[in-house]
Amino acid sequence: MATISEVVEGKHDEATPQTGGRLSRARWIVLTLLLAITIINFIDRQTVSVLAPVLRQMLHLSNEQYGRIVAAFQFGMMSGELPMGWFMDRWGVRFGLAGAVLWWSIATGTQSLTHSGVQLGITRFWMGTGECGNYSGGVKAIYRLFASGERTLAIGIFNSGSMLGATLAPPLIVYLAQHYGFRTAFLVPASLGLLWIPFWLFIYRDARSTADESSQATSLRTLLGQSSSWAVMLCRFFIGPVIQFYWYWIPSYLYSARHLTLTQIGFLGWIPFLLGDTGGIAGGWAAGALLRRGVGIYNVRRITMYLSAAFCLCSLAVPYLTSTTAAFLAIGVAVMADNFLSANMYGAITDLFPDHTVGRATGLTGVAGGLSGLLFPLLTGYLVDRTSYTPVFILVAFMPLVGTALLFIVGKRYRSPQVYAR
Repeated sequence: MATISEVVEGKHDEATPQTGGRLSRARWIVLTLLLAITIINFIDRQTVSVLAPVLRQMLHLSNEQYGRIVAAFQFGMMSGELPMGWFMDRWGVRFGLAGAVLWWSIATGTQSLTHSGVQLGITRFWMGTGECGNYSGGVKAIYRLFASGERTLAIGIFNSGSMLGATLAPPLIVYLAQHYGFRTAFLVPASLGLLWIPFWLFIYRDARSTADESSQATSLRTLLGQSSSWAVMLCRFFIGPVIQFYWYWIPSYLYSARHLTLTQIGFLGWIPFLLGDTGGIAGGWAAGALLRRGVGIYNVRRITMYLSAAFCLCSLAVPYLTSTTAAFLAIGVAVMADNFLSANMYGAITDLFPDHTVGRATGLTGVAGGLSGLLFPLLTGYLVDRTSYTPVFILVAFMPLVGTALLFIVGKRYRSPQVYAR
């Protein structure tokens, strides 16, 4: 009978997770912890966007200045991706992820001490350098624990934490801000991350405490020489900013364009993200179902990703809908479709890269996503201040389709026998 430690130390083969019993339950316990920290991660991220109407008034911020604060966080994400990915591959997920959570939780709490837009931007940058480790560590842990036919579902559940966090953030943050002050709204999410760390260290064990020889042998230059790296990087470059727009800008959009109050945002702002929760899980389930029916992995990714990218076109309707309810529904469908797409985008990383490079490959996609996440808020602030939200909604409608197309055009390995066999 296998223990949790034996599961996470890799003392089983890839087929074993499908056998059930205690071994099967153990990996789901680890996945539950990964889901929990992703929820906490995205509550931390959403704090500034939910409080944006208050912070912009208190700190006298324009849309462009607020865009710079969002961009500072994304720059932190981009800066931390490669170091975090290398750390996960080199020293393991157990201490790598715990260290990342400690780092970003302290940064989240420090935001309660800021008194200017510059100070807030600096702490958001700091937080971003740690929060990027959530995905490089989580995807790597899932790669080791789950068989290939189950990974996309596991990633979908793990990634659904982003939507659950975004769903919980508006009512939680608004409640804390209105009853205890906006600074408490930073401290409570920070404490949740600190409370999570002991559970992770107790449950999870890496296979080794030193580097795999293969990990040392595969250099960053070698990874960048592969078409697969550029395929997933370009894919995330275009897909990443879409959900980030909804996370960071929708409260401001609802406040300024739809004229909702902060209380109404707290009461209603979670609805689109609740729909998004279903998207990530559905994306993983659909991929697994197609694989079980004998559909090749290349066609699985094409079907799931192009279909969900098409549904992202719902964003086109949002600025033209006079009904706020209808706009909420369109946003919800777009968020759901993008999360469905994201589950398969992260699944594509496990298709195209071996275990010892998954952390750094995920980090490379994070650099690409961080770059676009840095540029897109600046563009969004510029467009909103000078025109309206309409051109931004048009951009986020088509970007998922562009990112999906580039994954399959550039990713030559998707047409190789090795990938078809996985």
